[in-house]
Amino acid sequence: MEEDKENVILYPEFKELKEETDRLREELCALVLERDTLTLVECKNIETLYLLAVGGLEYSAYEAEVEVARLKRKTEMIQARINRQEPVDLERIEERLELEFAEYKKRLNERIARMNKAIERNRGEILSKEDARELKKLYRKIVKALHPDLRPDLSDEEYRMFQNAVEAYERGDLETIRVIAETLGTSKSPEYSDDTMKSLIRDRDRLLQLTKSVQDSIAAVKEKYPYTMKDFVGNSEMIEKRKEELRAYIERLAESKERYHSRISEITKHKNRPE
Repeated sequence: MEEDKENVILYPEFKELKEETDRLREELCALVLERDTLTLVECKNIETLYLLAVGGLEYSAYEAEVEVARLKRKTEMIQARINRQEPVDLERIEERLELEFAEYKKRLNERIARMNKAIERNRGEILSKEDARELKKLYRKIVKALHPDLRPDLSDEEYRMFQNAVEAYERGDLETIRVIAETLGTSKSPEYSDDTMKSLIRDRDRLLQLTKSVQDSIAAVKEKYPYTMKDFVGNSEMIEKRKEELRAYIERLAESKERYHSRISEITKHKNRPE
């Protein structure tokens, strides 16, 4: 009889804890979906639109900035050798500049890579509204069943399947998402036991922490590029204004390059002039 009384008392607690855990799991699932949609779809779309709008001019401006900085450094190196009455070996100076500006060259290549990705993404197929809704619905199902935060006991193969789902969602690959969603089974509700109760308590605490973490990550994404360009890419006036600013800046940099070229020509001629 005592055992029956204990179960009568404990089962409502178990039921309440199970409901709370299920609610937290649903909330976390929704947040994970929001975060993934934000980072894998929306932010990439914003960046694509931004780069297609002004990325080419920004690349040209940065390239010109690097050229001006390199010419300035070259001028300083030549002048320093002249001041020390040392031979001006332009070949060695160029070799030194290659080393000093290697990081800038790397950044230029990274910008080209970003532009290429934006162009390729813009060429990709655009899902219809109906397909986009299905994609999101099925991905939510996959997240609920396979996300490591919701399923800490995932096998290696299940984790691999989840990674494939993430990549497919990012690409907007509805067919792959459909295939993965079809492979998912349904999980059974746990029955009461002391171990299950303890496990639910651990799950509840873990889900509470994860929910806060995902909320923070969503807020962080919305505070930085490319999400901060969301209003910009939808405003043609702002885009045109930015283009005008960049074109004017590139012209000023071109003038600076000409001045440095003239200065280098002048000081090297002076150095090589017979006494």
